[in-house]
Amino acid sequence: MKALVIDASTALGFLLKDEQAASNMKALKAMEQDSTTYVPTHWWLETANGLLTAERRKRASQAEITEALQLLQALPVITDDETAQRSGSETMALARQYALTGYDAAYLELAIRRNAVLATTDRALAVAATGVGISILS
Repeated sequence: MKALVIDASTALGFLLKDEQAASNMKALKAMEQDSTTYVPTHWWLETANGLLTAERRKRASQAEITEALQLLQALPVITDDETAQRSGSETMALARQYALTGYDAAYLELAIRRNAVLATTDRALAVAATGVGISILS
C-alpha cells in the first residue's frame, strides 16, 4: 500500500475493544506492515481525548486506557509538520467546500498532499475524500 493517513476515529477503533471493527483492524495491520503512516499534529490529542472520554463513560477501565495510550505512543506514525501552516488556507478551503470540521479537513488535506489512502470511519470525511479522488481504506 502507498502512504496512509489515519484519523482519530480509526485509531480509537483499534485501541478500544468495543470498536474493533474489521476496517479499523485493517488500518492497524497496514501500519504494522510498514505502510508509511502520516497524522496531522492534532491527531495525538484528539485520539488521547477519545480514550479519556471512553474511560469517563465507563467503556474502558483506567488500566485499559493506560495500555491503549502506551500502544498509541508506540505506533509507527509520522507527525506531519505542515498541518498547522496549511490550517488557514488549504485546510479551511476544504472544510468550507465539504462542510467538514477543521480537524477532519486537516486529515483530508494531508491525504491529498501525501497522495495517501485515508483510514476513517467518519462518513462525511469519507464522502469528501472520495469526492477529491482519495481512496478510503475499507
